[in-house]
Amino acid sequence: MTAGTDDVFNVFALGHGAKAGERVCDWPGCAEAGEFRAPKSRSHLRDYHWFCLDHVRPYNKAWNFCAGMSDSEVEASIRSDTTWNRPTWPLGAKSSGPSFDQIRRLIEAFDDPDGAFTGAVAERAPATEAEKALAVLDLQTPIDAATVKARYKVLVKRHHPDANGGTKASEEKFKQITQAYETVMNLLTA
Repeated sequence: MTAGTDDVFNVFALGHGAKAGERVCDWPGCAEAGEFRAPKSRSHLRDYHWFCLDHVRPYNKAWNFCAGMSDSEVEASIRSDTTWNRPTWPLGAKSSGPSFDQIRRLIEAFDDPDGAFTGAVAERAPATEAEKALAVLDLQTPIDAATVKARYKVLVKRHHPDANGGTKASEEKFKQITQAYETVMNLLTA
């Protein structure tokens, strides 16, 4: 190693068990190669001791992150870890931006003829017979015959006059469903 490298990596030394350029074990009196790192303290978790395998095991076994901490400090550490040690606050308590009401008022004041921001876009009425039939069956394209048949069976069971006490409303709905089914199936088979 050159003199400049020795200045930068002063943890490297030549011990009895360590080879040139290897770290020496930080255990007092040990001259083996320090290949295994262990944190020095909980406040400096990125500063390490370097130990040989024989000394890193007892060090790690005896090392306690919470040593010297009160119960409330341990609890605070756990709570802080659950948010990756980032600050938190109750929802809405610390807002630097506009409130929801302010945003809503801005949107309402905005000239939005199509209703894209306010959600006031009116559903367009079905124009063709096929669209009307799909609306009655509560289906959207793309569809296939199996989907139409399955939906038809569900609606027929629900709206059949015999299942609804023979009411006039259920009879009319049943007729609409049957007509819509025939229209869609004719289009699919054409």
